Formats: sequence, C-alpha cells, structure tokens
Amino acid sequence: MAIQGFNYEEFAKNLTDQAKEIVPADFNDNQKQFVVNTLYNFSNMAGKALAEDKQSGFTADQAMMITQIIAEWSFHKSVDLIRSGIPQQFWDPIMQKIAYTIFEIAQQTFKQNLPQDQILQLIEHHVKKAYDESIKELKDRNLIDEGLMERAVKQSNIDTMMQQMQEEPPAPPPAPAQPAPNRAPQTPAAPKGSAKPVPAGAQAAPVDMSKPLEKYKPPKLLKLVAVALLLKRVTDDRVQSILNHFEQDDAGTVLRYMYVDNLEEKVDPSVTMRVLEDIGKNLPSATEVNTNLLVERVKATASMMDRQKLEAMVQLERANVRRFVFNALEGEFYKMPPRVAAVIASHLEHSV
Repeated sequence: MAIQGFNYEEFAKNLTDQAKEIVPADFNDNQKQFVVNTLYNFSNMAGKALAEDKQSGFTADQAMMITQIIAEWSFHKSVDLIRSGIPQQFWDPIMQKIAYTIFEIAQQTFKQNLPQDQILQLIEHHVKKAYDESIKELKDRNLIDEGLMERAVKQSNIDTMMQQMQEEPPAPPPAPAQPAPNRAPQTPAAPKGSAKPVPAGAQAAPVDMSKPLEKYKPPKLLKLVAVALLLKRVTDDRVQSILNHFEQDDAGTVLRYMYVDNLEEKVDPSVTMRVLEDIGKNLPSATEVNTNLLVERVKATASMMDRQKLEAMVQLERANVRRFVFNALEGEFYKMPPRVAAVIASHLEHSV
C-alpha cells in the first residue's frame, strides 16, 4: 500500500455502514440498496486508486478526505436521482460521471493545497455541473421529457438535509472536522450563506473582481487570468492535465479565477487574445490518467447503447482498440498507453 495508514477497504466499509443508518426511510429495498452500493463502490474504487498511486504524494488524511467526499456526494446525488423519477437504467452512468468528476477535481485541488473551504466549493460546483449536464443529455436524446428534466435538476438532498439540521434543536459543538473512520457522512459543502469551519490560517484572500482587471498590474497575473478564461471552456480532465504542469501557487490562482462570475466581462478581450497567443504554443499536453477510471468511463458509455451497436462501432477498429473496449466491459484495463485509452474513451462518449 503506497499510503501509510490508509486502509481504503476498511474505510469504505465504515462509511457505507454509517450511510445505511441515514438512507431515506421512504425508499424501497431496491432504492436503499442502490444508494448503499453506489456509495461503497465509488468510495472503495477511489480509495484503491489513491492507495496505489505512488506519485501523488497524498497523506493518509488527504486520501481519506477525498474518499469521504466521493462517498458523501455519491450518497446525496443517488438520493436525488431516485427522487427525481429518472428511469433506473440511467442511474449508474450518471453516478459514474459524477464520481469521476469528483475524483479528478479533488486530486487537482488537494495537489494545489487550496483551502478546504475552496476545495469543497469547487467540488460542489462540478458535481452540480456534471449532474445537470447528464440530465440535459437525456432530454436532448429524447429519453426523458422537459418536465422530468426540470424536476430532476431541482432535486437537492444536501439542501434538504441542511434545512432539517437548521430546524432541529441545537446540538453540542461537534469535534474538529477531521477525516476519521468513525465519522458519519456529513454534508460535503454547506449551502451559500451558511457557516462552515475552516482550518486556522487556511482561508485564502478572496478574489476581488468587482472592478475591471486594470487594477491587477503584474503581467504574470494577467497571464494566469487568461489561462483561467481558456480553461473554463475545456473539460475537467483536460484542466487537470494542464494545471499539473504549473507551479503550485500559479495553479491555485488559475483555479480560483476560473470560478469568478462573469470573468469574461472584466477582462479586455484584445489583451486576453494577445496573452493567449503568447502562451498558447507552450501549453503542455495531457498527463497520464487513472486507468481504473478509464475503464469506468467505457462501461458507463456502453451501458447507454445497444450491445450490437457497440460491436458494430468497433468492428473495423484495430485489434488493440477492440481489446481495450471489451476488456473494459469486463472491468479490466487492456495494457496500452493511458493517453491513447483516454482518446478511445472520449470517442465512445461522443458517439452515444
């Protein structure tokens, strides 16, 4: 095990046992089992990937925190899917996309040592984005109607739980927020306006964008803001692969500016274009991606199409492409360059 003191199997089981106690009582046995199994599968898978990653440098506490965040959001969004009325055959693919998104964003933000509060806000943003995009995709493919789509995107179990907590009598002060195996799943990110404890000294200065960017004089900062504008238009995995090549502080600055509302309106477009043209030739290529998550992406895509269509699609492809796809359907990664596998997975996703 690469991370000393991190027993991912025991931790995932502990989180799952605790989740069983708070699954909505009105769910039937099938629905309860889906929530519990989803939480366990994704937390166990994420924990294993982290434990076997010898290059990330994560501590046991960080690995447990990332795993717990995935478990908590898996719980909330699986409950949202069930309450939304979305047909069950679409639950797994949607949850796989959400779990993959959380894993990638969590890894990136922890690597950049962003404050815990910012990490949770960024992850919440991307969870909502992945969930809403998945629901909209079902509507665009005429698999659900407009009414069901609107109902689904309005679901928010985390807000419901926060509301219930606010209505309950005050409880004794909680212990410090540490990712320990005996801590029951909590809401991973508090709604806007609510208080959430942040480790002392971890709170970063807010990004003040109430005025045009002219107030920010350093050329380097302008370049980082320009990169943030560029990365707002690319996929989350591509964002991570690019930022992995930045200095830690610079990557953190880019991430913060990416989520400033109406950033495009606060920067002179001509200046942005000049900066992007200047740095565009030197943007790094994608880094290696986690093979377990590539397998899950292929399985999620395959679950949304007919088996015969999939076989016809890859029939004329090279032998190693076919082996990668069909091995992935069995839960195995066919040995090939992860970057090539990522391209194949993306091609399949865009073919659905």
